[in-house]
Amino acid sequence: MDAYSIDPDSLADAYAAASSRLTTLRFAHALWNRQLDVWTGDAEVQKKIAHRLGWLGALDFVTPQLSRLTAFAEAVRTSGVSQVVLLGMGGSSLAPEVMRQVFGVRDGYPRFRMLDSVDPDAVRTAMEQADSSLFVLASKSGTTIEPNVMAAEAMRRLRAAGITEPGSRFVAITDEGTALHRRAIEERFRDVFVNPADIGGRYSALSFFGIVPAALMGIDVERMLALARVMESACRTDAVEANPGLALGALMAAGASNGRDKLTLLVPDRLASFGLWVEQLVAESTGKHGKGVVPITGEPASAQYGDDRVAVIVRLAGDPSPAVRLDDSNLPTATIDMPEVAALGAEFLRWEIATAAAGVLMDINPFDEPNVQQAKDATRALLDVYTQQKRLPMPEPTASIKGARLATSRAVDETQPGASPEAFLQVIGKGDYFCLLAYLPADAEDFAAALQALREGVAVKCGCATMFGYGPRYLHSTGQLHKGGANNGVFIVITADATEDLAIPGEPFTFGVLELAQGVGDFQSLDRTGRRALHVHLRIRDPQLLREVSQRLLAGG
Repeated sequence: MDAYSIDPDSLADAYAAASSRLTTLRFAHALWNRQLDVWTGDAEVQKKIAHRLGWLGALDFVTPQLSRLTAFAEAVRTSGVSQVVLLGMGGSSLAPEVMRQVFGVRDGYPRFRMLDSVDPDAVRTAMEQADSSLFVLASKSGTTIEPNVMAAEAMRRLRAAGITEPGSRFVAITDEGTALHRRAIEERFRDVFVNPADIGGRYSALSFFGIVPAALMGIDVERMLALARVMESACRTDAVEANPGLALGALMAAGASNGRDKLTLLVPDRLASFGLWVEQLVAESTGKHGKGVVPITGEPASAQYGDDRVAVIVRLAGDPSPAVRLDDSNLPTATIDMPEVAALGAEFLRWEIATAAAGVLMDINPFDEPNVQQAKDATRALLDVYTQQKRLPMPEPTASIKGARLATSRAVDETQPGASPEAFLQVIGKGDYFCLLAYLPADAEDFAAALQALREGVAVKCGCATMFGYGPRYLHSTGQLHKGGANNGVFIVITADATEDLAIPGEPFTFGVLELAQGVGDFQSLDRTGRRALHVHLRIRDPQLLREVSQRLLAGG
């Protein structure tokens, strides 16, 4: 790590113990040499881990492809395409969005948009210029429902615009032999980029999933990969104090094992989106078997830092953002200095190494996601009911506020027997974190302001760490932590009826129904895993109604 400091009274011993264990294990050597027994003696788990370590060779895989990527991006740039729309979900699409927000799109290149929502308003907006767009369909498995229904709508619009070979407007990024790989060949996609199958989605930033979109934005990929190589070299040493990834991983694990499980990331404005990527990597990798590191990003300035925190400050050379000031001088803190924005690739690698190191220290497999399937299964069950009955089962409301229906999980009812849902925030206790989950379009500014106000209000009122996520994106990332981590999360899931719904070609349900089923399905999953959760369903898609519900919750808690 470029610089780090540990408060000697709170975490120094735990950090020293974590560092010592990594040194004893010779973890860096074991990791880079894919020595599976460093993780576990279980042959089945070793086999699973072996199929998830391809990210260690991502730079070796991608670097020889640079000339192909450059030629491909130049051909797209000069083809008359007005925008590139990435259709993806979870880790495979977050890295490109971070790059777009950090680097921007180079002059002369098509606009770049990421669509990782099934909200009908979001889909409709992304598809407005379908007839002059190139669609990048990114899916490791090729079977993920969200990118596939987005692609179905894009295909419909291309055909409606008179494009007889719509496959020519598509590019696929997927694994070898997947349904998407076969489809790309059969439907004559413009190109297909086959990624190594042993790279998991959240560890895929430096593979084709991240680098193909980067090339299409005109980013200097060669420079970014060169700096990532420097980080790789530094992360190969077994000496923790000289290994940027191991040092960060030791801090993460020391905190999580000693009551400081809220890893708080503080970054300059230009790197704000980087927090989303760190969040999905850390949460999905460590949040399982009743333990986990809780990544906290994008918090309001009013956030209070309690004794359940560890902070990581990222500083970018030349960035005008004000320096971060922490009131608590005893807060264990790491400081990372980025010399330039092109070091983003190096940071992707640093955090991947750190997360792997934290996983071995926490005695977990950081490459699986055992609880993610829960919400998928719940969604599918709800959609099956809808297909048969043309209605979606909803949680039984226990209260209503104007056009909003409120329902609480059983864990809340047991904690607050007979209490009104308006008193929901009273369930938040010491060491808990609050998580706001919204199934709404991410680019709706009025809703974003209302959601931010609620998050900030809870932070001030309850003094706890807070998280926020848009659905269904978070289902493929932090959703693992919510259900598989420690039971110290308190959740509000917000859904809303679509004002103007949108049909999904070839499906018996609409985008709005799918989105609602995902929100309700996740609330059910939280309920079944004993989480304290509140479901707020807005019968009218109105930001003012959300504000009124928020005010009642903040007043009643």
